Amino acid sequence: MTSEGGINPAREEALTAEVVRAFASADPRLKEILSSLVTHLHAFIREVRLTPQEWRAGIDFLAEAGRITDDRRQEFILLSDVLGASMQTVNVNAPSDPATTESTVLGPFFAEDSPLADNGEDIARGAPGSPCWVEVEVRSESGEPIPGARVEVWGAGDDGLYDVQRSGEEMANRAHFFTSSQGGVRFWGILPSAYPIPVDGPVGKLLAAAGRSEMRPAHLHFLITAEGHSPLVTHIFVSGDRYLATDAVFGVRASLVAEFEEHGADEEGPDGRTVAKPWYSMQHVFVLANKPEQKPARSAGADANLGDC
Repeated sequence: MTSEGGINPAREEALTAEVVRAFASADPRLKEILSSLVTHLHAFIREVRLTPQEWRAGIDFLAEAGRITDDRRQEFILLSDVLGASMQTVNVNAPSDPATTESTVLGPFFAEDSPLADNGEDIARGAPGSPCWVEVEVRSESGEPIPGARVEVWGAGDDGLYDVQRSGEEMANRAHFFTSSQGGVRFWGILPSAYPIPVDGPVGKLLAAAGRSEMRPAHLHFLITAEGHSPLVTHIFVSGDRYLATDAVFGVRASLVAEFEEHGADEEGPDGRTVAKPWYSMQHVFVLANKPEQKPARSAGADANLGDC
């Protein structure tokens, strides 16, 4: 029976059930994910009464995101970020211990092949911005230093661009380190600056249509891995930044905001370096969660099947 306004609940519910049944023979984890996806997607379509024109606009939006994505630009990650999906995925997988460092989004500008740097090295490599001395410690939940942890660091220059956004240039303001016997890493880099996420693609059009800011507050990215501990993907944000409350990707956490102390040009750097212009310094301690005990997988073939989709 068709209700007022042309809505036919029975027909709509029957289609959802039919599509869910179509995945009944899938791997259990794949079945769980796709059944939930179909159920929520159909509920969304029914709730907003999506028109064919709006459906097509959505398809065109995704197609445009695919066209602009390449090995240096990931528009789908950017879309996930501005919808809060990236941060919500972080939330549901974050360690429950409040003593550990909070996680945040990876972002679209991580690079697998960052250069190895030694403690005390300048990783700026010509990236524009004010010099910044960074000292971090990596500790376990019990407070012990973690030697040999791999610490990936990357950030934008004060022009708002990451190295991978500068065509043909070598990696700059990006490196990976291994912590010392005392769990420490120290280096010269660039004072983080606020910057806009890329707005020349479909995600930029979405933000403009919604009247949302495209700005990210100033931050440094960190990815820290160590044996026996859960990986940590996080940022350190600059205290006092005007965009902390309106981060375009919802990644700010109060515990990740740090003071970046300003120093005069006549003040010698911690490593004895003469900078000859104003510079900054920051110290922070990262606490890694213990890796949880491995639980039997709900399905041995789930990952393989998802990769085939």
